[in-house]
Parts: sequence; structure tokens; C-alpha cells
Amino acid sequence: MAVPALLFITGVSGAGKTTAVRALEARSLPGVGCFYFDAIGVPSPEEMIRDYGSGEAWQAAMTIEWVRRLAAEPVEVAVLDGQTRPSVIRTALGRGGSPPAQIVLLDCSPEERARRLAGPRGQPELASPQMNAWAAYLRGQADALELPVVDTTHQSIAAVSDALVAEVERLRAARNRGA
Repeated sequence: MAVPALLFITGVSGAGKTTAVRALEARSLPGVGCFYFDAIGVPSPEEMIRDYGSGEAWQAAMTIEWVRRLAAEPVEVAVLDGQTRPSVIRTALGRGGSPPAQIVLLDCSPEERARRLAGPRGQPELASPQMNAWAAYLRGQADALELPVVDTTHQSIAAVSDALVAEVERLRAARNRGA
């Protein structure tokens, strides 16, 4: 089987990444595999610094590892949910072959993010000025790199999942044209 196309779903905590990817996964689309960045385990900030020099360096190393792992998956399209910087994903993709790939940012308003984090997530401490700055940073990268952005503030999970299905189908078609 040819190398799968890769769809990276990024965004801050509370933007709806995992919920949307789980909804996509529940659709059981043939040839589509869904994966979760944090499944590899996330060390403490102290361990990241000790072993990699910084949290950013750990993220870069694990993104490279995920690209390697996904390239070996027996699927047509591999979808990865994570908070990775788009620039780090692009760098990781540049290290190997170039399967069709897309990065999609899921974003929402700070108020909606705070509501989600306080309610369903039970992690109100994550609704912080630092998280808002991280969201603004990711949005700036997405805008600068002309990446698709899905604002989940007022959309249903089904609608966000529909947007991901459209990206999956674009990638599947691009992969099949190149095969």
C-alpha cells in the first residue's frame, strides 16, 4: 500500500480537536485512521527540558516520530489530533517523502474555550491568558501559512466533523492521483 495522506488537526485545549476527530473516527470511513498525539505519553516539562532541551524541542522530535509512524500505517488517510505548531509539522514533513498533507486549525472564541474547559473538560485552570496567547499564536501561524481554519465556536460537532470529512476526501483524491 502507498504511503497515506496525512491530515493534522491542531488547536489549543478546548478548541474541539479531540471531539471532532473522535466524531470523524466514529463515522468509520474506509481507509481512514485516526490517531492522537498525546497517546505517546507526555512527559513533565522538567523531563522535556532534561531529555530534549525544551518543550518545543520535545514537540518537534515527537512530531517527526508521528510523521514516521503515520507513514507506515495501512490506511489511505491518517488523521492526527494534536496541539502541534503548524511550522513544526511542516518541518517534520520536509524530512521525509512528501505524501499529500494538510494542516487544519480548529479555533474558537476565548469565551467558548473557557466554557468548554470549565464544563465538560473540568479543567478551568487551562482557560488562562497563556492559553489565549497560544491560541492567537496558532491562528497567526495558520493565517501566515494560509491553512484552513474551522471556527468551532458556534458549530455542532457534526458540522466540524463534516469539515474534516471534506479535508479527508480532498487528501484521498490527491493521494490516489499521485499513486
